[in-house]
Amino acid sequence: MEADTLVLGIGNVLWADEGFGVRAVAALNEGWRFPDSVTLMDGGTQGLYLLPYVQSARRILVFDAIDYGLAPGTLQVVRDDDIPSYLGVGKMSLHQSCFQEVLELARFTGTSPERAVLVGVQPLVLKDFGGGLTPVVRETLPEALRVGLEVLAAWGIETAPRAPGEASPLFDPSLAVESYEGQRPGEDEACRVGDARFLAIRAARDR
Repeated sequence: MEADTLVLGIGNVLWADEGFGVRAVAALNEGWRFPDSVTLMDGGTQGLYLLPYVQSARRILVFDAIDYGLAPGTLQVVRDDDIPSYLGVGKMSLHQSCFQEVLELARFTGTSPERAVLVGVQPLVLKDFGGGLTPVVRETLPEALRVGLEVLAAWGIETAPRAPGEASPLFDPSLAVESYEGQRPGEDEACRVGDARFLAIRAARDR
């Protein structure tokens, strides 16, 4: 479980822009090789279950969808002590157990990373079950990866481009962008914003 440097993607690829963090780390894994001292992880929505991994890392780089209240697609980079704790400031993250909670608990136990960087994007759409990243968020991925690689380089970590298809996937291949985007039903075939039966009842009630 121990890792000198942990690169963590947080989010849920089944909820549109919520999947940004996971997609970012998957793209790093597919595009670059990293030394053995670096662990890339799909953190999904594990919340507090990520605590042991955060506690054991000396440095941590996190990608996530963050509600800053800014224009959709805006990237923000937050470093070290500028990442607020969950105490008294409310949650920045879109997850029930946010990364700030995990980091604060690690600090509380005295085993937190020496360095932490959070690369976040302002989402556009979340309530689209089965939806992929919206174009405005998808377009930020190259810049987010560039920022992440710069952070790692500043930490003295050397990376090298991978050949296409060389990397082992971080998660089930059925959730890879090409497979997932190509197989999910469109809005005309599936109600992706809620149960159609419930929506019909609510619409009749509101008339």
